[in-house]
This record gives sequence, structure tokens and C-alpha cells, in this order.
Amino acid sequence: MTSRSLHVAVELDGDLSPGALAGTVTTAERAGFTFATFDDSPVGGPRLDAVTRAAYVATLTDRLGLAAAANVTTAEPFHLAAQLASLDHASHGRAAWVVGADGSAEALATVGGSRLDPDALHHEAAEVVEVVRRLWDSWDDDAVVKDVATGRYLDPDKVHHVDFTGTRFSIKGPLITPRPPQGRPVVLAADALAEAVRPDIVLVGGAGLDDVRTRARDARGTGAPLIFAEVEVVLDAELVPAGRRPQRDRLRYTGSALGLTELLGWLATSVDGVRLHPAVPATDLPVLAGEVLPALRTEGLLVSPEPGATLRESLGLARPASLFATGGAA
Repeated sequence: MTSRSLHVAVELDGDLSPGALAGTVTTAERAGFTFATFDDSPVGGPRLDAVTRAAYVATLTDRLGLAAAANVTTAEPFHLAAQLASLDHASHGRAAWVVGADGSAEALATVGGSRLDPDALHHEAAEVVEVVRRLWDSWDDDAVVKDVATGRYLDPDKVHHVDFTGTRFSIKGPLITPRPPQGRPVVLAADALAEAVRPDIVLVGGAGLDDVRTRARDARGTGAPLIFAEVEVVLDAELVPAGRRPQRDRLRYTGSALGLTELLGWLATSVDGVRLHPAVPATDLPVLAGEVLPALRTEGLLVSPEPGATLRESLGLARPASLFATGGAA
């Protein structure tokens, strides 16, 4: 299979101080990562949520995409849509949403709910993502008129009502935030959720290279525009205690920067991008930025974003038309 160019994203999870987070994000942007992701959990310790962390660094960057994780079972869909739309405005079109779907009893207990079985969980994810997209579309692109002479901020005929009743929630819109610069922020989800939520980017893991290739092929069969491989990176195993190496549904790489570069070159024959999960960001990110990405660039594999580009533009994704503009029902 012919090698293609590769988008490289990086997970920047961790209990970083604002100053440390700013420095880490700046390093990632300068290195040429397409976007950074910020993980979150409904049962995590006390810290700022992922959307807030992404918003904090929005004004410190001008090309790096900012993808915040948010869980569909514990986030209120209307507020989630408004938060992500606001992040897209703050970043001038570089926001993304990593769809989380934790249906465990522990997660649902945080909002007074009970465990969801797999079918109910997928149904919940489908409903939440669908209504969030409708809310993003509830303002036409030209709804804001700012007519000083008449004192009108918006054209009410270009703001649409969303009336949605789901299994566990109901929404009556429109959103309180104008349509995001990207139309809709980029949506990422694991391949297990691909058919339910129709993401822009499907994230695939795997126990080995052949498994990743098979799952990437299956994900393409769902019609997803882009496929990213999930890769856990341990560049210096001696510095990472065994207890800090959790087994997740990701391809796992342990070794040198050169070996990782070769692995990414192989993955470029099967996927459109990778999301790297450094085991110790403070140690691994400088190596990724200083050795791995420059090597990919030299080989003509790396796709780096341009200053001022939206995340959709950086990824080669079209800006979606509003379902109201295309006559879709809400």
C-alpha cells in the first residue's frame, strides 16, 4: 500500500499548572502537531475540565487544533453545545470534541443515574451528538447583523428552533451562541461509536499492527472521512514505573525516537493520522517535537497546520452546511 501524508495529534492530559500547560501547548504547536487533545473523566480528581483547559490556551496558539474530551452520559447537551461553540469562537475555528461514552455505574452516579448497558450507551451517544450538531446549526451563518441604526443584533428569521426529545433528556433551542466559525467543531470518536455518532475522525486502537490495519479498514467502511490510530508511546521505559503503564485499547510503542518514526511511516499506509499518548509528557514531548516530527517532515510525511487555518482546513475537511440551510428537519 502506498504511503500517504500523516496528521499527528498529541494527548496533553495531566495535572499541569496553567504555566506548564501553556508551555506544553506552545511546544506542540511549534513542532507541527495538527491538534492537541485534553482528556477528561466524570470520576477524575479535582481539576479544570477539558473544555476549560482548551479555552485557556486558545489565545496562546494560532494553528494548533484544540480537542476537548466530554462525556455524553454526564454532560448536559445544551451546555456542552454552547461550551464547544464558544471554544470554536475563542480559537477562531480550531475546536474539536473527543466524544466520551462512559456508561459505568461510577460515572453515572455523579449525576444521579445508573449504569447503561452497551446498547443504551450507544443510543445515548447517538442522541447527544445529534442534538449538539442541530444546536450548532440553529443559527444561520449570517444570523448576526449588528445593525446599529435599528439596534438589532440578529435577524430572528435566521435563528431556528430545535425541539428534541431523547430517551433521557429533552432540548428546546436555539443555542445561545452564534454558529461556530467551522460550522460544526470537528468530532472525534472511538471506532466502537463510529456508526452511532458519525464522527469526522474515527480513533482506532489495536493489539498489534495487523489489528490496527483491520480496524482502520472496517472504520472506513462506516463512511468516516478520516481515520487516526491511537498510539501509546514510551520513549524511555526505564523512566516509567510499571504501575504508570496502564493497558488500554491502543497500539503500544516502546523504544527509540527512530523506531517510532519508522512505525509512523508504516501507519501512514493505513491511516490518515495518529494520536500519540506520551507516557510521560514532560519527558517524551520534547523528543517527539525535536526528533520524531522533524524526521517525518524530512521524509515528506508530516502534514502541519498553517497559521490562521481552521482545524477543518488543516485536516482537509469541508465546512458543513447547516441542516436548516439545506432544508433538513430539526
